[in-house]
Amino acid sequence: MNTPLAPTLHHVTCPGAVAQGRTEGHRMAYWEWNATGHPAHPHVIVCAHGLSRQGRDFDTLARALAPHARVICPDVIGRGESDWLQDPQGYQIPLYGGDMLAMLAQVQQQGSIAALDWVGTSMGGLIGMGLAGQPGLPLPAPIRRLVLNDVGPSLNWEALQRIGQYLGAPVRFASEQQGADALWAISDTFGPHTPEQWLALSRPMLRPAAEGGFKLHYDPAIAVPFKSLTPQMAKDGEAMMWQLYDQITARTLLLRGAVSDLLTPETAAQMLQRGPRPRMLEFAGIGHAPTLVAADQVAAVTQFLLAPEATHNA
Repeated sequence: MNTPLAPTLHHVTCPGAVAQGRTEGHRMAYWEWNATGHPAHPHVIVCAHGLSRQGRDFDTLARALAPHARVICPDVIGRGESDWLQDPQGYQIPLYGGDMLAMLAQVQQQGSIAALDWVGTSMGGLIGMGLAGQPGLPLPAPIRRLVLNDVGPSLNWEALQRIGQYLGAPVRFASEQQGADALWAISDTFGPHTPEQWLALSRPMLRPAAEGGFKLHYDPAIAVPFKSLTPQMAKDGEAMMWQLYDQITARTLLLRGAVSDLLTPETAAQMLQRGPRPRMLEFAGIGHAPTLVAADQVAAVTQFLLAPEATHNA
């Protein structure tokens, strides 16, 4: 029996905020998938996860894309195999974007990037909008195609409050299965999954706890800036994100869970008329956010990213 394709784990040292007159750097982890037979394949696809998730969320999608490109799945700082920050106020989109630039510079050193695509779920989509919407950034190549998975410049305040109720809560689980069951209780909007699919998605979310059992993979302090968000701060942030969105020139695919409470139908409709004027696909019976594990979701993303330029129609 063939062994399933597995990723390799890398780290990149990223500059941090200046504290007490010195720059505090940190290491960000990223997973690289490549089944092209070309270790420095010029097509690179970055898959960036959501707020409390990590890079192994994309295993199913990455295996589908790996025969055609180098697939890079970062563990955003504070998550997965990445460092935790000393100052929790750093857990925000500007620092995440800077880390991605450092990561892409390191990936570029391994082989020239001729085509750069981005798949972003929720927070990962916000990072992608920030990078794609600023033409002057030192990217190794412009972002060519952008997949925004259930996210837009405007985020529903009630959905943000729902997420804030569980983010950073101190929890321990006696077993991986108990952890998976607890994660399902707060993630059933992700849509139908088999027990095997959900356990595969949940295992990378858990870490052995010193006192026994398991804990979540992320730094609980990622909740600090999130929970300090006010409606006015959210409104100001939306205005900035719309400015970035309107400057995106990448061909864009917008994915939406048809019953998502984070990306509302009104915001999605506005996105279709502005900026990159994306094509939109909705997935019935799914809220926030599609996990890109189901066959139809994987097919939608792979077909969009791998379609030849001449025939691609966004």
